[in-house]
Amino acid sequence: MATAPSTRELAHPAREDIRLEGVLHALADPMRLSVVRDLAAADEELSCSQLVLPVTKSTTTHHFRVLRESGVIQQVYRGTAKMNGLRREDLDALFPELLDSVLAAASGQADRLGGS
Repeated sequence: MATAPSTRELAHPAREDIRLEGVLHALADPMRLSVVRDLAAADEELSCSQLVLPVTKSTTTHHFRVLRESGVIQQVYRGTAKMNGLRREDLDALFPELLDSVLAAASGQADRLGGS
């Protein structure tokens, strides 16, 4: 008999359940892409409080949920902090060079448009 996950555990898709269309949908939003860029640049887990978005808390929660449920990020509780990490290994195994290409294109666009 399987035990139910505690309320502190968050559901994530298994590697084999991650779909390209879900990843592309998650990355298509500027706020979510900003989170992914920050996580990629940090190359480590960051808490939600370190990833500040210029939107309401409920909208921020929605963006993190979309990223987690699409398989782009992994979220785990460490004490009272919810830590976020990029699922780079899974994404690179499933879609080679996709993440690097998207991150390079986003960086180039930011440079071209004078943003970050």
